[in-house]
Amino acid sequence: MKAIKFLLFTCLLISLSCKDEVVIDTSQDQTSVSTFYLIRHAEKVRSNPDDSDPELNQKGLGRAMHWAEILADVDLDAIYSTDYNRTSMTAAPTSVKKNIDVQYYDPSNLDITQFKTDNLNKNVLIVGHSNTTPEFVNKLIDEERYSDIDDSENGILFIVQIVNGRPTVNKLIFNCNCPD
Repeated sequence: MKAIKFLLFTCLLISLSCKDEVVIDTSQDQTSVSTFYLIRHAEKVRSNPDDSDPELNQKGLGRAMHWAEILADVDLDAIYSTDYNRTSMTAAPTSVKKNIDVQYYDPSNLDITQFKTDNLNKNVLIVGHSNTTPEFVNKLIDEERYSDIDDSENGILFIVQIVNGRPTVNKLIFNCNCPD
């Protein structure tokens, strides 16, 4: 009887020592969240139709300040703008309030994959134009959902959140009672 118990115990030890080592990879358990806030520039001066780079008008300056207030509680990591007076001026109040330098981007030369990688797990403000802002949103969500913004509309905020590679988007409209 002792011999049988010894054999069973030995077999049990051999079977336990021959099992493959189980490795649990917890790196996939981490959640990655990137949030992009995209706006069109505020109202611009329209007195000179030949001016391709106008500044903001009085209402636009008020709206730019309004965006800074709307985004006051957002913990931004980066601010991007196209290199135009109207977009730079729209980004400026938020840049100053958050003490973040504005980085300039060229929407016609945008590598969206690299942009997403560079801004992984960040909160980012992006200021563009009536055509580039919805185009940027479409690239972020990898879907052709949004068309150009009407030229008279300056109060749209798109919030794109990418969680573990899956995008969602919300479109909000903010009215500004800013003086003309």
